[in-house]
Amino acid sequence: MSTGKGTIKLGVLGSGSGSNMQAILDAIEDGSLDAEIVLVMSDHPDAYILERARKAGITAEVIDCGGFKTKFPDESQSAVAEKLKSQGVDIVCLAGFMRLVKQPMLDIFPERILNIHPSLLPAYPGLMAWRQAVEDGARESGCTVHFVDAGMDTGPIILQASVPVLSNDTADNLHARIQAEEHQLYPEAIRLVWNEIKK
Repeated sequence: MSTGKGTIKLGVLGSGSGSNMQAILDAIEDGSLDAEIVLVMSDHPDAYILERARKAGITAEVIDCGGFKTKFPDESQSAVAEKLKSQGVDIVCLAGFMRLVKQPMLDIFPERILNIHPSLLPAYPGLMAWRQAVEDGARESGCTVHFVDAGMDTGPIILQASVPVLSNDTADNLHARIQAEEHQLYPEAIRLVWNEIKK
């Protein structure tokens, strides 16, 4: 872990397609984010996020969760944390990572693990937040980047972006508009956190 000077070294954990990781990469490539993704890890061997990483020349590895479908065992978290640490990672970005991060990762990366969630937290934590918003008749949704703590989507909020829920919205339509905001918000939140670390 660096002292907070120079280019940010990022580690990304994801379970799916990796569109938010791609948004971070795009921000790096266009010069709006002074960062480098040094390691991408996924709990699903066939997750597209791993292919995206390899195409970009980034080290991509599979997380061994000991055969558990949803649990993130302590020994797996320790191994992941040590791997991230060995790569000099400054900030860990969860990008559609579907397992709950707790100790020991929180101890090794205190206030340096970020997550993006597709709602205006504390509203609609957990899975399929965009669907929850539509089914609930909400007039507003959006996305939140927050620090990860031991709860589910409960950590301190860093940034939020609002997205109106339209009367004719389906869950898919709303999700697509939220994702567009996510892709702008995540790089901005990383910059904000890094600037605080550098102080």
